[in-house]
This record gives sequence, C-alpha cells and structure tokens, in this order.
Amino acid sequence: MNWDDLRFFLALARERTVSGAGRALQVKHTTVARRISALENQLGSRLFDRLPSGYAMTQVAENLYPHALSMEEIVQAADREVFGMDTQLNGTLKLTASFDVFTRLITPKLQRFTDQYPGIDIELLSSTSLADLASRQADIALRLTPKPPEYLIGREILPLRHGIYASTEYLKKKRGNEKLILWEHERDTPEWVADHFPAARVVARTTEIMTMVDAVKNHMGLARMPCYVADGEPSLRRLDLSLTPSNWGVWVLSHVDLRSTARVRVCREFLIDVIEQQRDLIEGLASEYY
Repeated sequence: MNWDDLRFFLALARERTVSGAGRALQVKHTTVARRISALENQLGSRLFDRLPSGYAMTQVAENLYPHALSMEEIVQAADREVFGMDTQLNGTLKLTASFDVFTRLITPKLQRFTDQYPGIDIELLSSTSLADLASRQADIALRLTPKPPEYLIGREILPLRHGIYASTEYLKKKRGNEKLILWEHERDTPEWVADHFPAARVVARTTEIMTMVDAVKNHMGLARMPCYVADGEPSLRRLDLSLTPSNWGVWVLSHVDLRSTARVRVCREFLIDVIEQQRDLIEGLASEYY
C-alpha cells in the first residue's frame, strides 16, 4: 500500500462523494472511483458502502482511517521541512487573503515585490476561509481575525477599525427611520444599532463585504464596515458616532516549519511593511465624515 492510494481514500472519506473527492484532489471523479476500486481489490475488502446520501466507510475503512491520517501527517511534515530549508529567492509562493484585502490593501502595492523578486512566482488565492497551511494549500495567509490558530506563526500588524457609513445621496435625503444593511448572521440587534438607531429597520443582509459596500453605494442604507474598505469609496461618508472597538486585527501568518524559507520570509516582510504604510486607512484615521 502506498501513500498515493491513501490520498484517494482520505479524500473520499472526507468528502463522501467521488465528485467532491475529485475536486479536492483536482482530478476527474472517474479517476477517484477507479483508484478506490483498485485499492479495494488490493486489500480484498470493501472500503465504502454506496448509499443514496454518499459514500460511507465500512468497518475496514474505519480501521484504516487513523493509519492513513498518520501517513498524511508524515508526508506533510516532510514536505514542509524540505520547503522550509529552501534559501533561494525563486519558485512558487502561494498567498491567501480575502478578495477585499487583496484589492484594497495588497495588489495595488504588489508590483514593487514582483519587480524586486522576479524569480518568485506568486499565486494569489482569494478566500474568506483560512487555507490549510499545514498541507501547503498556501504558504502565507493574510487574515482579519481576533486570534489565529496556534499552529501558525505571525503577528498582528494593526488593529482593525470600523465605522458607520452611508452614501452622500442617502444622507442628503429627508428620512424617517433609518435603513440598515447587516451581516446575514446578525440575528440579534447589534450594539451599534441599539445605541444609535433603535427604531431603524433592516432592508438587507449580506454574507460578503463587497456586496455590503455595493448596497451602501447604491443608497440602500447604513452599514458598519471596516474603514479600509469604506474609506476607499468616494461616494461614502462616515458618521461621527462612537463604536466599541473591534478586537479583530490584521495578521500575517505562515506555518512554523516555513519560518526559514527565503521567499516566505521576504514576502512576509513585504506584507508587514505594506500594511504598516496604510495605518491611517486601516485604523480609520483618514475618514471623511458627513
């Protein structure tokens, strides 16, 4: 039994469908089905029951699963150690951040890095979830979070600040009760609403910050947004209202095993410098008020 066989086994055990396993492994679903069938023939035992709800592990698979996980951890550790010993300023570097962090804070400054290090091939992975740095889905994560996972190293560069924003057109209108755009998960009344707009009504909820920005730009109402996003919109204005500061910050993170990798180190230093240069924007010190 080799590791390549177990990769397919673990992917199907986690995803429960051959199509999901194929996406995780970036192969066709027919390849997954063929490899699982070959592994079952090799072992002489059925590993999965094919149910309407998906693939379910048999007892044989349940017994195999922890051993496959152990092999995965060994392979990932070896991969990180070899990568971590690299002292060359060339090769691929995977950087993950949310779309808004990339577009508002990083990519406008990124040419300086690519000009300085032409041998580093940067892959920009836009995602709101924390990529699995242990399996090297990404080498560096730029994240907005109150506290990152303990297995990652890095530091909080700046605190994240928010404000209440609306479009100038919305603010010029004669209004009765205010209209609000909230996050989809905010089912209880947020503190800022209770403090400043207790009679307001919710007109929309969003799951993503750029959708919220677009709703506010199109005069739908007020929203609490990070200053680094809203202050970049000429048509928006911040209201002069007191808010309880967020405990979130801007973090640059990488796996502990990659701390000595040259291209990870120089990119991490570049990101820290870029973020610190934009302190006024991130901390809301340059907001235009209504």
